[in-house]
Formats: sequence, structure tokens, C-alpha cells
Amino acid sequence: MAESEAMLRRVPSRSSWQRVRKARPHLLLSRRGRRRFGVLTRGELRRLRKRLLRAHALGGDWKLGAPAGAHVAVKCKLRARSRPAARRQPAPSGPPAPCPQLCSLLNPRNHSTPQSRSGRPVQKVSPNVTQPVRDLGSGRVLLMLPPGEGFTFSGICRVTCIYGQLEVYGHIIKQGQPPQDVFSVYTHSYLTINGVPYSEPEKSEKGVRREIRALLKPYTKLDDRDWAVRYFPPLGCILILERMQTRFVDFLKTYRCSSYVLLQENIPARVNSEFVTLKKIGIRRQKRKKGICLSESGLCALEELVSVSCVDGCPVILLCGACDIGKSTFNRILINQLLNSIPGVDYLECDLGQTEFTPPGCISLLNITEPLLGPPYTHQRKPQRMVYYGKMNCHNDYESYIEIVKYVFRDYKREFPLVINTMGWVSGDGLLLLVDLIRVLTPNYVIQLYSDRDKFTPTLTSEYVELTDGLYTKSKIKRYRGFDIPEFGDNLEFTDEEKECIPLPVFTGHTVMTVKSEFLSSKNEKNRAKYNKIFRDLAVLGYLSQLMLPMPEPLSPLHSLTPYQVPFNAVAIRIMHADVAPTHILYAVNASWVGLCRIVDEMKGYPQGPILLAQNPICDCLGFGICRGIDMEKRLYHILTPLPPEELKTVNCMLVGSISIPHCIFKNQPGPEGTVPYITTEYKLNLPGATENIGERTYGNAVSRHKLRQRRK
Repeated sequence: MAESEAMLRRVPSRSSWQRVRKARPHLLLSRRGRRRFGVLTRGELRRLRKRLLRAHALGGDWKLGAPAGAHVAVKCKLRARSRPAARRQPAPSGPPAPCPQLCSLLNPRNHSTPQSRSGRPVQKVSPNVTQPVRDLGSGRVLLMLPPGEGFTFSGICRVTCIYGQLEVYGHIIKQGQPPQDVFSVYTHSYLTINGVPYSEPEKSEKGVRREIRALLKPYTKLDDRDWAVRYFPPLGCILILERMQTRFVDFLKTYRCSSYVLLQENIPARVNSEFVTLKKIGIRRQKRKKGICLSESGLCALEELVSVSCVDGCPVILLCGACDIGKSTFNRILINQLLNSIPGVDYLECDLGQTEFTPPGCISLLNITEPLLGPPYTHQRKPQRMVYYGKMNCHNDYESYIEIVKYVFRDYKREFPLVINTMGWVSGDGLLLLVDLIRVLTPNYVIQLYSDRDKFTPTLTSEYVELTDGLYTKSKIKRYRGFDIPEFGDNLEFTDEEKECIPLPVFTGHTVMTVKSEFLSSKNEKNRAKYNKIFRDLAVLGYLSQLMLPMPEPLSPLHSLTPYQVPFNAVAIRIMHADVAPTHILYAVNASWVGLCRIVDEMKGYPQGPILLAQNPICDCLGFGICRGIDMEKRLYHILTPLPPEELKTVNCMLVGSISIPHCIFKNQPGPEGTVPYITTEYKLNLPGATENIGERTYGNAVSRHKLRQRRK
């Protein structure tokens, strides 16, 4: 034993040193590696080399450093972090690295360790070290993301995945797919572009470099491709960010109430080269904590819902929770993750105040086939069926609300999973109304969001819904064998023989998932109404942006567009939110936001008009428009709408609700000299129904507070 220990301490022969030098990796002992020690003399370098070779010959790990030169090896590792990672040859054998789940990317505290090409863990980038960014010119930026790392930003841009896979808002963008427009604005939580880890390619290192150069050739120059190959992280992603130039963006920038939402004009205290590069395309890097972060319960709920939708068919999923708790954000992430696996998702909008795909005040059913990468006002779409309710809430009119929901839900074909969004009113009558909705819509899953700051809300289990009376439905105790027949009422009595002949429906119930909300929100009880007013105005502007002609036609203001002329006797009129005298109907319709609808009755036998409806109809709404004028001599309405002429031919009803036109539309009318139409400063507030114009003041206060917060940061 002593002899063996003595042999281990013996200095290896010259031939052993030569064998070690041939087998060593070219990192520390090459001439390039010597320059990293800079502070050592030649003699110290020679002695250090002998110690490292001796330790390696005896079986030690020279990377960690021998006892005599450990401090130098550690110093080398610290200096090498700022340099590009050394490239290694792929391992000759072994299984590919596992790919982490998508849900872990939505939670920065749940990242799994990515794997490099050699099978060893990749060192994560420090929070102070940013990902490589390169300016390509012409409003384009090249960005590379290591696996598992994210890029949180504010602003709007167009994202193209060149190599690898990306995840934005739950949606996977693969290489070769068309570019996606991403909206990360300060009115909502900032978005994060995550690099999705993928399985190790079978190509060699040289083949990967050749593929990257070929993919970048249509977009970049030779120097840019050399830079990308040099800084490409193992199993990383390469993407191009472009300045977004669309008709929608140009239209919103012309109005004061929306231009500040899209522009990034504030300058931080410290300006670096990355900030200057990103500012050229209109975005700015933000801290990861300002992005979207899901709780563990939210990640588990998403994973289960996606797996059920892909395996078991078409479940009906209903989301409920208090105001500003994150229902819409959870819906977008869920829809985007479902679209990664299935071609489409159906969506039923039951929230009147903050709608997702239509202007406010609507109950609609849509089929979603494209990802949602921004706030609601950035993806206004045409529904399969829509009814214009005309108000932002259903207070004192619950029965009409329930009937409209049933009317729209009737069009659901059960070909895709259905996601149902509900109102944030979950206390008092709102809770009872929610119980009615669950009974009417019979969902398979009820996702109930909660947070520590909200009041206690009972868990809406299947037993709770069955034993609780709603506003218009009764509990299981008061119903005959679990159901009632509305045609006969509650006083219906059957004999024993009749009871045996009646087919009884089977109530399967639903599964409840409670999700703790960790979404950040700038709303509170004091400013909620002001923020919601701004969001409704942005939704209306997003819908009106469809009036703009496609590029390269010049952008035209709304008052310069030619309206449609509609005769008085061609359409019926109804004011939905208030009782208006027939002699004042036209005053209420002029300069108003109108819903263009189709009712069953034909408008015949009315030679003069206008035609007035006695009650609010439940009918299909095809679109919206602005009544910009009324010609009393020719008896014509002047309607400005983006609806095509073939659909306008079927419109025979115009509904006016409490949804108003944004004030910035009236004020932004360049061209007219003197008095601007529909604007006055001599307004008498003592008139019945007169209210102060707080829309612009509300927006100004919100913008001032946002600027103050940015200045403090």
C-alpha cells in the first residue's frame, strides 16, 4: 500500500507528459490560453504548466485546478465568461437532451436546466448580461436567445423565428413560419419572448453553422452571418425583430388617446448601445418581473386543460373571478396553447364591459384560428354570431342578458373546445347570475381565479351549483328530479305512472379548478372606471381602423371618407339604454355609435319613416358604424362603417346604446376652419342628463401618472 502511494507521488516520465499534452483539450495550455494569465512571469507559467500536467496524469480534473494552481484556474474561468463559449464536438453517443415543458417558460421560477450539445448543463446568463443584439439596418434587429432564457420588452414589433423555437404568450413560433405581430404595451403586462429548448440536432457543429448561414442569407449580410455564427449559443434560437408598419398602427398613432400607448418615448437614466439599437425598431428591454408570471396552480390547470382538449374531444371551459384578476390574460394563454395542438378554438364572450374581439357591449361567439399576441384592441375580429346588448353591464336587466347568452350559445357546433369568458361581478346578484350561467351553459370545467386581496367567494363546485338558487333557475331541492319544465311552472304535479314515462336528463356536473392569480395590475377601486373607459375607446378605435385602405394608399381622416346613404324607411331604430321621446329620437341617433343589425321583420309599408321599435330586439348584429349626419330633406342617414356592401344589404335595424364614440375622434378633424363639427365649449351642465366631459381628462391623468412612474424609475 505504501509503495503504491509512493508511486502516485512520483513525477511522471517525459513520455507521460507528451501523451497528456496530445490528449488534453486546447483551452488552458495553448498559446491563446497563456495570454489569459497575463500577470504571471515565464517561470511561473512553466511551473504552473508542470503542476497541471502532473495533476492530469494522476487522474485529477485539471479544469478545477490542482491545489497549487487552483486560484489561477478560477481566475481563468471568471475571465472567460465574458468571451464567447468554447465550441465542443458533439458527443459520439447518448440520448438527446430532454425538452422542458412549455408551461415552465411562463414561470421564471420553474425553469428546468437546459442541456448543451455535449450533454452537460448550460450556464444560465446572468441577469446583468444581456443577450447579443445586432442592428441590421432598415428597422431590423438580430437577437439570439439561449435555451430557457427570455427577452421581456415593451413596444410593438414583428417577430420572425430564423432558427430554433420561440414562445410568446403561450404560442410556439417555429422556424419557417410567417412572422407574427407582437404588442407589448404598458396598458397590460409586458410580453416575454422565450427560447424553447429543443432536442439536439443530428447534424454536426459544422452542419449547424452551415444551416444557420443559409437561413440568414435572405435577411442579412456576410458580416452579420459571421457575427451570428460566432455568438450562437448551443441549442439557442435566432430571431429577427422588425419595426411594425401596418394600417392599424398608423391609424392609432393619429389619435392622442392611443398614440402614447404604442410609442416608447421615455428615455432611461442609463443609455447603452442595446437601448439605442432596440429604440430604432420601437421597443425597449424591460425587467423580467414586469412580464407575465403564472402561479403553480395556473400552470397545472393549463397543462390539464390542453391535454384534455387534445385527447378527450371538445370540452366546455368557463372562467370566472373578480374584476381585474387575470381572466382575459389566462384566456389568451389558454387559447394560444390550444392552437399549438389543434386548428381552432371557439370563444363565447359574456363580459359586456371588457370584450376581447368586438367593441364593448356585445355578447358574441367566435372561432379563433390565429394566436392572440396583444391586448383586445389589437385583434378585433368578426364573430360567427353577435348580439348588441348596448350597455356595459346588465344591472336591472338580467333576463334579457340570459336570453341573449342562450341565443348566441345555440350556434355552438361542438367541433372545437369552447372557452367562456364571464363578467367580474361575483358578489350579490352577480354570484347568482353566475350560477345561472353555469346551469345554462353546462361547462365541463369551471376555472375559478382568486387572489389574496379579493373578498371571499365560495368555490363553485357542482354540489354548490346544484343546491343554490340562481336569479332565474332553482336549486336541485326545488326541482323535480333535478330539472324543471318552464312551460308548466313549479306547480306541476304528476301521477306515479306519468313520472315513470317522463325521460329525465342526466346532470353530469363539472370539475372545478381553483387558480391563484399572480398577475400584476395597475387598477384599483379608484381608477378602475377610468382605465376601463380608455380600454373601451381603444377597442372602438381598433374596430374603426378597418376603414383605412390598404397600403400604400395615404392615410385619410374619418371625416374625409364617403359615408353610405340609408333611407329612413329602410331601417328601424331603437334607443336601448334609455327612454327617449319619439320627437327626440333623431337627436339621439345623430353622431352616435350604432349597431347594424338584422331582424326578422321586413321594413315594408312605411313610406316616410323613421321607423321606431317598441322594445329591444334579440337579433344578429353584423357590425357597427357612426351616424355622422342626418339629411332631413332627403330623409337619409349618413352611416360610416367598414362593413362590405353585400352585408349592408341585409341590415334593416340600427340600435343605439350607451357606448359612445371616443372624444379624440371629434377633436382630431384636420381641415375644417372655424368651428369643428359636434364640438362646443358652451355646454350647459344643468340640463337634464348632461354630464361633464371626463374622457380626455381621465386619459390625461393616466398618462401623467405613467410618465411620473417612469421618471421615478
